[in-house]
Amino acid sequence: MIYLLSPLKKEGVTSLPMISFELVADTIDFSFCDTLMFTSKQAVVSANSIDESWKNFPCIAIGGATKKKIEELGGSVIYHPKKFYGEVLAKDIEAFFSTRKILYLRPKVVSFNSKAYLEKVGIGLEEQIIYETSCVKYAKERQPMKNSTIIFTSPSTINCFFKQFIWDESYTAILIGNATKAHLPKMCQYVIADEPLIDSCIKKAKEIEKNR
Repeated sequence: MIYLLSPLKKEGVTSLPMISFELVADTIDFSFCDTLMFTSKQAVVSANSIDESWKNFPCIAIGGATKKKIEELGGSVIYHPKKFYGEVLAKDIEAFFSTRKILYLRPKVVSFNSKAYLEKVGIGLEEQIIYETSCVKYAKERQPMKNSTIIFTSPSTINCFFKQFIWDESYTAILIGNATKAHLPKMCQYVIADEPLIDSCIKKAKEIEKNR
């Protein structure tokens, strides 16, 4: 069995979403920015629900799914790094966008503190929390079967999984990237997807299932 822990449903895998989303803002203050930064597709969706005028600003998009969602909703992407690890992103902003006034529209919990890092090199990054995640609750009977391949798409999916289920040594974890890897307990067997995309995670999981 292949379990996908993202809220997004995909054919060929079992959906076991670990997180749900809730808006925590009803307005966005754009008065001091000339550029927006998004690190998740959900942040784009949330911003669009709050105030569609975000589309008037050029965007830094982290991740292929984030870039795609910005463009689907009518926004423009001026920068899209091929790979994203928190410190790499912060260094790119330092190198290419030090003169811009960036507003980071973000979830309540993030895996890397970009604001603190950039402040060390003299770059101000404004932030506004616009949504938060919470864990979906399951009965113990929903524990994944032995020998399952489990796709973790964010640090939040890892945290919520381990709040409810016990890791079985027969499991294999598929991780969407290194930022997610940092939150996985050391005893877990894992593989990182070739690209930071859910479809890439599913492809890797199917390869593992085929070779079992």
